[in-house]
Amino acid sequence: MQKLLLSEIENAKKKLEGKIVKTPILPLDGSKIKSSLPFESKPFMKLELYQHTGSFKARGNLLAVDKLTDEQKIRGVVAVSAGNHALAVSWAAKQVGTHAKLFMPKTADPFRVEGCRNLGAEVILLSDVKLCFEKLLESSEKEKRTILHPFDSKNMALGSATLGLEISDSINDLDIAILPVGGGGLIAGAATALKLKNPKLKIFGIEPLGADSMKRSFEEGRPVNLDKVNTIADSLGAPMAMKYSYELTRKSVDKIFTVSDEDLKNAMRFIQTYLNLWVEPACAASMAGLLGPVKEYCEGKNVAIIACGSNISFKKFSEILD
Repeated sequence: MQKLLLSEIENAKKKLEGKIVKTPILPLDGSKIKSSLPFESKPFMKLELYQHTGSFKARGNLLAVDKLTDEQKIRGVVAVSAGNHALAVSWAAKQVGTHAKLFMPKTADPFRVEGCRNLGAEVILLSDVKLCFEKLLESSEKEKRTILHPFDSKNMALGSATLGLEISDSINDLDIAILPVGGGGLIAGAATALKLKNPKLKIFGIEPLGADSMKRSFEEGRPVNLDKVNTIADSLGAPMAMKYSYELTRKSVDKIFTVSDEDLKNAMRFIQTYLNLWVEPACAASMAGLLGPVKEYCEGKNVAIIACGSNISFKKFSEILD
């Protein structure tokens, strides 16, 4: 069984101090929104969309590049991503003076692609994610670039664990945490930190129905691969669960729930209407859980949800909802 120690997480938090944004936590208790939330609940939203490059991915990637040797920095880093991880890799690489090569699917939002290029990354657009991963391995072997995995790595888990630590240290008497699930990079670390600080805390994962690799992994007791992914939440559209992030998630998370694309759209509209934010589908996943399958658990409870990140053009936002 994989482990993260509280001392490791606290050390990671110290390493990131002054280098990342300690993102705010918003109590969702305004009269405009309160009546639409679970009865007598006290929800809090961690606004990680205000992190560097717009997502929690900046934390783990900065930890990773800080460990590169001089030779590794010369050779550069390589990654696969539809957007948020790619942006974070581009930014982190720039912070330490190395360079990033990114393989991205052609379906990636042009807003994200341009953001990566503006940060100095080399971006190669390919037909699908499977081909992107093939080219990732080829680049690593031929060019000796260091792979920065989007979710299955200790650095990524430690990075998201610092986020969990910030939530735990900021919200008193927390009863429930609702966390988004893609490949597991966020929930593996954040859930570990939250559970280490409060073993009685209930932690629920929210995964897109069309990319439910973690839920299926929980049911089968091992990491599973999906034959296909079909969800508007491309940032949560991992086609597989993997050993490291799966084991950490399995140890700390009480249950995984799925939400449909329509649930995600409704949560996007809800956030835009009541909080005046336009967010990508992945960023709305925790809210979709709070308003949907986890709602009954949250009545009368103190609840934390995460706006995990958002990099979406207004054009793309409008296309999804229209």
